[in-house]
Amino acid sequence: MEHHHPRITALDRRNVAILGAAALLGVCGDLLLRAWPLGINVAIWVATLLLAVALLSQLRPQATAARGWWLFPVGLLLAFSLAWRASPVLQALNVGALFVALTLSAFRLREGRLRIGGVTEFVFAGVVSVASCILGPVLLAISVRWRSLPPRASSPVATAIGRGLLLGIPLLAIFGGLFIAADAVFSNLVTGLWQVDGGSVGLHIAWTVFWTWLAAGILWQALIFESPAPPAITPAPFLRLGVIEVSTALGLIDLLFAGFVLVQLRYLFGGAEFVEASAGLTYAEYARRGFFELLAVTALVIPVILAVHWLLRDSGRRLHLTFRVLANILVALLLVVIASALERMRAYVEAFGLTQLRFYSTAFMAWLTLVVLWLCPTALRGHRKHFVAGGVVAALFVIVVLNAVNPDSQIVESNMAGSDRAFDVFYANSLSPDATATIIANLARLSPAERCTMAQELLSRDQERDWRSWNLSRERADDVIAKNRAELERACER
Repeated sequence: MEHHHPRITALDRRNVAILGAAALLGVCGDLLLRAWPLGINVAIWVATLLLAVALLSQLRPQATAARGWWLFPVGLLLAFSLAWRASPVLQALNVGALFVALTLSAFRLREGRLRIGGVTEFVFAGVVSVASCILGPVLLAISVRWRSLPPRASSPVATAIGRGLLLGIPLLAIFGGLFIAADAVFSNLVTGLWQVDGGSVGLHIAWTVFWTWLAAGILWQALIFESPAPPAITPAPFLRLGVIEVSTALGLIDLLFAGFVLVQLRYLFGGAEFVEASAGLTYAEYARRGFFELLAVTALVIPVILAVHWLLRDSGRRLHLTFRVLANILVALLLVVIASALERMRAYVEAFGLTQLRFYSTAFMAWLTLVVLWLCPTALRGHRKHFVAGGVVAALFVIVVLNAVNPDSQIVESNMAGSDRAFDVFYANSLSPDATATIIANLARLSPAERCTMAQELLSRDQERDWRSWNLSRERADDVIAKNRAELERACER
């Protein structure tokens, strides 16, 4: 009796192709991503993943839209940044930004738009994205009608291979045993081949499964998954705010900010002599006490404005005009507060030097400034749904700029330029290879003892690395050290 198999469909072929691509990406992940520190390996794997998405999308081109593809070069740029800069802090930011870029591109690729909506919609998108990456491989495997796949094409080949193994393995064992008994060198070679580290094999299998699962989840989300509509979350009626509540709350905050701004205009912007005479503190001590508090103030104002806007009772012109006027006043005062915070940081760095914490905190304040400015044409003008996407784009932009300016090199350059304070050699030695070229170029500025300490640290750095961890900054640092080795070795001669 003849058996009829279900006809294989284009969707089955695509899903099987996705599973095959995920398996290959899993093997690549195990081969590439087990090396540390991160380097070119991440860029190669991400480029392979994005290439797989592009090729597999051609199996059903109508399933994807053109607008989501612009995040691909952003993701590639962030991935290659891991092979560009060696700073651990900057690499952590690059990995986080890469995750966001890949998540957004996968989540938005099929709908063809990046703008999701407000904060709650973006949070919902993040949760759904993570859940779909976790469950996607299972759903992908279930969706394939395995019985529809033609078994006959591979049956003769598989049968022939099986018969060959049944015949060859016993003969291999017989002749192999005789050769092992006949020659000690051959015996040691074969014995060494069979000494397999079970833990290492298990680790390879675990990493291959992990990267296969992750790749299948991303491919499922980008090419198949249809994201559900975000839930509509509205505040309870008793939480709604009217003109009186908005005027009272924002009005009080505006008055507080105005009072603080007046103090800042008089003290912080009045000059060091005025501060020292009035506050009983040095200018640096006065500046030191407030930057991180003002950073917290800036970060808190943004959700406060968004929350008040979300709680507005109605869409009446009077209520929205009141909110808009008071919120714009608050934003204007906040910009002065930001200027005060940046001035405090400038004075603080001038007196005590630049560190990674101070540098990246300033960068975070720069991002908050962009977000605050983005509030005005979006949330404050009735275009709230554009706000969060703009904030994400601003964050990606700031991270790309950080890669371009090379923070560790800037830190060393700034600290060496400060003639009125001691140079912290031990802190400079703790920085990444991003700073090596700048350190060597400025060795002449250091005292003999500082120069000797710095040279010994540079000469002691290990230069042997796995090719998968190749990084441009580390490569350049090794080259600079090699070219200046004679000078570094003479640095401790008296």
